[in-house]
Amino acid sequence: MHDIKFIREQPEAFDAGMKRRGLAPQSSAILSLDEQRRAVMTEVQTLQSQRNDFAKKIGMAKRSGEDATALMQEAQAVNTRIAELEGSAAADDARLSEMLASLPNLLADDVPPGRDESANRIERTEGAKPVFSFAPKDHVALGEALGQMDFERAAAMSGARFVILRGALARLERALAQFMLDTHTREWGYEEIYAPVMVRENALFGTGQLPKFGEELFKTTSGHYLIPTAEVPLTNLVADQILSEKELPLRFTGYTQCFRSEAGAAGKDTRGMIRNHQFSKVELVSIATPEQAEAEHARMLGAAESILKKLGLHYRVMTLCEGDTGFGARKTWDIEVWLPGQDCFREISSCSHFGEFQARRMKARFRREGRKQTEFVHTLNGSGLAVGRTLIAVLENYQREDGSIAIPEALLQYMGGPREIA
Repeated sequence: MHDIKFIREQPEAFDAGMKRRGLAPQSSAILSLDEQRRAVMTEVQTLQSQRNDFAKKIGMAKRSGEDATALMQEAQAVNTRIAELEGSAAADDARLSEMLASLPNLLADDVPPGRDESANRIERTEGAKPVFSFAPKDHVALGEALGQMDFERAAAMSGARFVILRGALARLERALAQFMLDTHTREWGYEEIYAPVMVRENALFGTGQLPKFGEELFKTTSGHYLIPTAEVPLTNLVADQILSEKELPLRFTGYTQCFRSEAGAAGKDTRGMIRNHQFSKVELVSIATPEQAEAEHARMLGAAESILKKLGLHYRVMTLCEGDTGFGARKTWDIEVWLPGQDCFREISSCSHFGEFQARRMKARFRREGRKQTEFVHTLNGSGLAVGRTLIAVLENYQREDGSIAIPEALLQYMGGPREIA
């Protein structure tokens, strides 16, 4: 959500920000509606003053025994006009809110130009790319050969884009999630949260999934939505709250199942576990003051990277360009892990700084010590990591020629003893 005061004061800067998003100038239409709304409210205030005057005159007339009929008729006409104008102002308010809510966040100054992922900037590459003496297989071939990854049975009961993991692979998925949570809580100070996976519409509006991305969500017959990411419940922990400055930053982590309809992804990543309707993820969320937010963003990226480093996986960090940065983010770093079975890097985490964009929608604020007025917090979130994609990366990077999978040292304590999956 955007600050109407900023648009009034700096319309050119706002339009320049929309241009970076590939949009036409927006300030003229917004300010025209805003001016109309303000003019109506000014007239309402004038009429309310007149109504008060009439009330006094009517009272005086009645006390003195005079006929107040004419005055009462005039007062009623004023009341009728006030009601009409208040209805008009409410409609204008709704239209203005809808306009502001439909527009993407303004980008940070250092977000690189470009219209698609080809313009994303590689910041650094970490770890060693594995070398194989054989042609590496992808996770589907590996999992199915082990008899522990079943897409056919999943499709029979649920349709396409679902998977069943069995035995050691099911345990590996659980081990990865526990390993991630332990790392983030013990080493990085995040508070673990067990959160609902069904939320109401207002929660999704707060984090920016609604109304723009409604087609990507699963909605229940009760009116609840299945969460597309734990970002939604974790960030909404501070919705409609006024926090004290000394409480910040707040850091939350949670492991949940996530659900996405993958609307618009027909024919894309149909093989395997890359893009399923149901998947698990460990999420990181930070709530910070404006001054803390950039350092918190870098810290969050470090927490996500630490998982890949402990697992010994080769990866790279990207800064997303203007055209590839998500609707609500002002800046995003993606982490892409190397998948030798696919001979490419694939996204495994996105760490985004939202500024006050989400906080305005959620009415999440804080108060500095010694001050009366409140300010909006800054929100940040990132995957720490996508568990299914991390499982894919472990399978493909730790595979052996005979089809067995070596278990990374960091996961041995979570796997109950075995050093391999065979």
